Amino acid sequence: MRKIIVSAAAAALLASGSMAFAAVKQTTGTVRTFDAAAKSLVLDNGSSFTLAKAFKDPGLKVGEKVRVSWDMSGKNKVAETVKVMK
Repeated sequence: MRKIIVSAAAAALLASGSMAFAAVKQTTGTVRTFDAAAKSLVLDNGSSFTLAKAFKDPGLKVGEKVRVSWDMSGKNKVAETVKVMK
């Protein structure tokens, strides 16, 4: 019984560690281009993002400093949220 509990605890620990690697990433930068119709955002540092289907535009304008929360979907960076920094 003790071996089963220890094995289950070890498996749970390993599984939770891999979830940490799938965490959403954040990038900050200045908006170079933003196209709501094409669902694209490019920052001054060259980072380009596809906007998620549920993306809500906070009133983005070229030249604004933003924080982008994103995750990978295949080979694309998908912006989940974009927050204007003040």
